[in-house]
This record gives sequence, structure tokens and C-alpha cells, in this order.
Amino acid sequence: MLTMDVEKTGDVAVVRLSGRIVRGEEVRSLRNAVVSEKNSRVVVLDLSDVESLDAGGLTTLLSLHQWARSRGVQLKLVNPSHFVHEVLTRTKLDHVFDISTFDHALYVLSGADARHTRYAASCLS
Repeated sequence: MLTMDVEKTGDVAVVRLSGRIVRGEEVRSLRNAVVSEKNSRVVVLDLSDVESLDAGGLTTLLSLHQWARSRGVQLKLVNPSHFVHEVLTRTKLDHVFDISTFDHALYVLSGADARHTRYAASCLS
């Protein structure tokens, strides 16, 4: 089961996910939640409480990544759980997605200057 909580502040939507991102109703619900934020400049997916991710979930994340890029929306993945981080790393998708801590994402979204942003990003690598 996947539960979602969407909070919107200005043109930034944060979608907090909990449970499993797996083929079936879970991925349809996730897709609908993100696509409904089409007027947002940034959509942040908080993955800290996601315990499972299957091939259907990965495919959906990739599809949402492409959907966002084609509309000029930034899709950010934050705080992936250990399991999700491992899956993204093993599939090399950690090089495709914008993945960071929630605090770093907020720092970047706050409009901090580029020099500090690059420094903070290098500290996460």
C-alpha cells in the first residue's frame, strides 16, 4: 500500500510517500498525484518512508521524470530510504534523477547563491 500527502507552497509541491511504490494501483495513484501538480515549477518526492520499489515503480519514476522535463517542471527525489537508494544506485538511476536530502532541496529552492549551492552539492557526493 502507498500513502501520499501533498503539500503545496507557491509553485513548489511536496509529495510525501509512505509504503510501497509497486506495479498496480500504487503507481497509478503516484502518477495521478504528480501529474495533477502540472502548474508547479518544482515537484519534490519525499521517499524517506518508502519501504519497497519494484520495476513498475522504477518505470513510473522514469516516466514522471520525462513528463516533468517535457513541461519544464523540476522533479526532485529527496531522502530516499536505504532500500530505495540501493535500487537507484544498482540500476544507475541515481545518475538520472536529481536526488538530495530534504534540507539541501529546500536550500536550493530558497534561491541561495550558486556558489553555496555547488559547495553543498559537493558535500553530499
